[in-house]
Amino acid sequence: MTLIATRALSLTLSAPLFSDLTFTLAKGCRLGLVAANGRGKSSLLRLLAGADAPSGGEITRARGLRVALVAQDLAPALAPLTLRAAVAAALPDPDEDWRVDIALDDLAVPGDLRERPLGALSGGWQRMAMLARGWITDPDVLLLDEPTNHLDLARIGWLQRFLAALPRDMGLIVASHDRAFLDAVTTRTLFLREEASRDFALPYSRARDALDEADAADARRHANDLQKAAGLRRQAAKLKNIGINSGSDLLVVKTKQLAARADKLEQAARPAYQDRSAGAIRLDHSGSHARALVTFEEATISAPDGRALLRTGRLWINPGDRVVVLGPNGAGKTQLLRAVLAAIGGAPGAIRATPALRLGLSDQEMSQLSADRTPFDAVTRRFDSGDTRARGLLAGAGIAPEAQGAPIAALSGGQKARLAMLVLRLTRPNFFVLDEPTNHLDIEGQEALEGELQAEGISALLVSHDRSFVRAAGTRFWLVARGRIAEVDSPEDWFAQALAEE
Repeated sequence: MTLIATRALSLTLSAPLFSDLTFTLAKGCRLGLVAANGRGKSSLLRLLAGADAPSGGEITRARGLRVALVAQDLAPALAPLTLRAAVAAALPDPDEDWRVDIALDDLAVPGDLRERPLGALSGGWQRMAMLARGWITDPDVLLLDEPTNHLDLARIGWLQRFLAALPRDMGLIVASHDRAFLDAVTTRTLFLREEASRDFALPYSRARDALDEADAADARRHANDLQKAAGLRRQAAKLKNIGINSGSDLLVVKTKQLAARADKLEQAARPAYQDRSAGAIRLDHSGSHARALVTFEEATISAPDGRALLRTGRLWINPGDRVVVLGPNGAGKTQLLRAVLAAIGGAPGAIRATPALRLGLSDQEMSQLSADRTPFDAVTRRFDSGDTRARGLLAGAGIAPEAQGAPIAALSGGQKARLAMLVLRLTRPNFFVLDEPTNHLDIEGQEALEGELQAEGISALLVSHDRSFVRAAGTRFWLVARGRIAEVDSPEDWFAQALAEE
């Protein structure tokens, strides 16, 4: 049975996002929605939920269909409410308040968090509250917009199990840039494009391979069609000369027929898909000849209240090392990064940074952007670049001219992430500290960042819950467990353990 069907659906906002989109969502379908930032994923989910109207085409929903949309961002009106009250506000019938605690139990929300203001909770618990708001409506179709943002691996594992246990006839659409998560929870993938979106009955990684093959076939077909058209035009030109010289009306007619066939073939030929790049991710680094950039001599890492969290043992980070710190929330990963940053800033202690080290920092809050009012300010105030070059750099990072003078707060999460990477690049560091750098980066941006880290031999200390990124970017892996740091050969055992935690 079809739950939702679209026919020739199109949407244009400031620019065309997608057109002629036709697909169906059947009972039990688990669909992954993939596109670059700003290409219409969130907008399509809003259309399917009935929150917005399309520019053209039709959306048909099954009679009485209940659709729940779990958006990316917390609505400002919900922030002062307690978590429980925010969920209760989504109840179709306020008299059924008893259902709130059942939904929160289903989603494993601890009791001590339920009466705290939603705005004071972590991004991960805010996402759980938004999921609860959708779940409590007893939906037939669940629409999730970037559900893994701000979740640690244990919570991502829990979410994977929760989605796997959904009723078999419930429809699910997940818009996400988390490639491993898409592979785990979806069986079908829709690549949303401005024209000719593609749909494969495969999870993301296999669908991506099929997409690349289909695009390559389109490119070959296009080249072949143009070659045939050129051959027809050459043949027509020869016949035209013969016809003129011989006075043959038949050859003149034949010439026109060949030219018309060539015109028709060229008009029908579709060029291979070329994505409008959301902006390049490039990291420049100044290099270092130091033997070790950072050394640890049995350092004690403490919590802000002074409690000892872990001891490092004797460790070092050499030029070219990309060290990924693994471990559960609360183990001390963030405090370890802060201790390293303090050492780079000159603080004495058991962690020492070489004087040749030049830091490039990108944290979860993108604090390197906090002092700037606009993207243009972020480039021109800090770096020796003229107006023209600054605008070119911003455009290359995917910040459109009309957004370059707008407040940074008005940018999308993806635009902020690309701006943060541009600012990082322009500092020309030789050592990067990257805390969840793929938050809000689309798959195109993630792959570009991975490629830059690999190609340039960049040195870095990384924290990330993105399994695909960790596998691609890391060269060394430190596991924080039981108050110590242990170097491990691979992150896979930790991934398996974290994802299995209840």
